[in-house]
Amino acid sequence: MRRKERYEYVLSYFSSQMPVATTELEFASPFQLLVATMLSAQCTDKRVNMVTPDLFRQFPDAKSMADTTPEEVYEYIRSVSYPNAKAAHLVDMARLLMSNFQGEVPREMNELTSLPGVGRKTANVVRAVAFGLPAMPVDTHVYRVSHRLGLVARNADTPQKVEEELLRNIPSDLVSTAHHWLILHGRYICKSTSPQCGECPFDNVCPKIMKGSKLR
Repeated sequence: MRRKERYEYVLSYFSSQMPVATTELEFASPFQLLVATMLSAQCTDKRVNMVTPDLFRQFPDAKSMADTTPEEVYEYIRSVSYPNAKAAHLVDMARLLMSNFQGEVPREMNELTSLPGVGRKTANVVRAVAFGLPAMPVDTHVYRVSHRLGLVARNADTPQKVEEELLRNIPSDLVSTAHHWLILHGRYICKSTSPQCGECPFDNVCPKIMKGSKLR
């Protein structure tokens, strides 16, 4: 199966079986999505969703978070990974939003990545989920599934290379949804150490490219 045909097969399946897909993070505004996504780095969405209700009740927007301290934020997020660093990034991010963007989350990649603690993947999540832009965040799940299914070349060995190749091959109107399809497939079926190939709808066409399919 050629790569173009593989894309058509995978996208056709997801379009028919999972036409609606979105993030499992819980949020009520672009700012809250940005915070939740920053917290989700090397942490599960389930854990993040456990801490954000109290966090957002206390700090619902950029102004309230900018006016507090990392120590106060830490008390709400202490059970996530790297809570000290994340608390500092969240407060610094909120303060920069207030000083540079009138407290509003920007849409542009260069503006988002100018915020403390916000890398390309986090910025793309916000662009895709909050603003509906054709952005492709590449986390470990997207990276792994893209390689194992043969959607990207073996030499696409960085998240950005995978992102660029996926964007070249997925129609723009499907990009933001396809991001969630790949994540959910990697999270529940094409797992890192124990892929559930017997439950995979692509098992009969999957080349099972395991070598190099994990981020190091």
